[in-house]
Amino acid sequence: MADASAAPVAPIAAADPVVPPVLAPAPWVEERGAKVRITAVRTFLTAPHGCPHLVVRVETNEPGLYGLGCASDPQRVLAVRTVLDAYAGPLLIGRDPDDIEDLHRLLLNSGYWRGGSVEGNALGGIDVALWDLKAKRLGAPLYSLFGGRVRRAADAYTHVDGADPEEVADKVAAARERGFRHVRVQISVPGSDTYGTAGDTGRAAAARERRVPWDSAAYLRTVPEALRRVRELVGDEVELLHDVHERLDPRQAREFLRRVEDVGLYFLEDLLAPEDARHFARLHAASPVPLAVGELFHDPAQFVALLDGPDIDFARLRVPTLGGLTPARKLAALCELRGVRLAPHGPADVGPLAQAATLALDVSSPAFGVQEAAAFAPAVAEVYPGTVVPVGGALKPPAGPGHGVDFDEVAARRHPVPEPLAHDRWALLRAVDGSVQRP
Repeated sequence: MADASAAPVAPIAAADPVVPPVLAPAPWVEERGAKVRITAVRTFLTAPHGCPHLVVRVETNEPGLYGLGCASDPQRVLAVRTVLDAYAGPLLIGRDPDDIEDLHRLLLNSGYWRGGSVEGNALGGIDVALWDLKAKRLGAPLYSLFGGRVRRAADAYTHVDGADPEEVADKVAAARERGFRHVRVQISVPGSDTYGTAGDTGRAAAARERRVPWDSAAYLRTVPEALRRVRELVGDEVELLHDVHERLDPRQAREFLRRVEDVGLYFLEDLLAPEDARHFARLHAASPVPLAVGELFHDPAQFVALLDGPDIDFARLRVPTLGGLTPARKLAALCELRGVRLAPHGPADVGPLAQAATLALDVSSPAFGVQEAAAFAPAVAEVYPGTVVPVGGALKPPAGPGHGVDFDEVAARRHPVPEPLAHDRWALLRAVDGSVQRP
């Protein structure tokens, strides 16, 4: 018998869409006599920044009227695409794209066992595309559908890292010259895999392969003191942020908070993993350090539990993974009522489409605090005409209809996505005792 594991694997097409079968319009849509109907939900894979982007295009029977969304989950992008192509997309054929809330609930319930990041990203891609489509149909910028702007632009933060406080401080100064008032700082820990730092070429290569272990004791010894030194070097006129990236357990998190109380951080990000979220109430009550949490959350209820206190200061919404703008807008309203600020997730794998959609939320919500700003590779702007980039440390939404970012299929085909497990190198991280470590 032939060895099944030796069978050739078909390459992943960069942007080839899978066109679902056209189903008959839903009976109740026919009864209402809707003039605009969804005719196709198409998906495209591309990687102009290196990480996979999954683009969703919802098309209609009105020539030239379509909406675009992002369903990117870098670790499970093919699974998300299957949900869209085989299940969610065909379910929408023939329906009225105006009924976003109804369609959101329909898709949310269609899997019966609801939730999870795969379903969330699939739903998020469609949901953003529907909002984009609605705004285009009205000839209005997306933020106008959310009550209009309460600010002209959204303050953004950029990332810097270095081997020592002096190098980091120099990079903070350079970011300040570009207009950024908020800067996330990450500092290398010798002999330990340190999240968010590149280091020298050899070290970076070892880190990508996860050959360097994570040492939590070394992190606790090194980083608080280094952050304090950075603050001394850069002064108080810049907001400093730091990302723990969920690598500490609750006991270590408590100790880390104690050691950074005098640094004056704008916020400390992902101090704990979602699995340990019940400890946030105790940590928040015991420390003045502002806490930002949520980029790993895929269920709005995970935020609600922390907002009841509230037990956090900033909500790190990731619009695609939460299921799109429909639940994100509801969470933004709850944050406003609870006195919690928004600090949406915005790395390069949250592509320009999702970034533009999030930006519409940022400029229309009184709860907004700061937006993470990705530094996209030059090729990204070719694939996504209209990509928003920071100017003077802020992101300004386009004034045209929809969220303002388009998608170029031809350019997308020039950037094939990496192998499926390329972004699962995170999972190889080990602690110094050899045990699996949260990435």
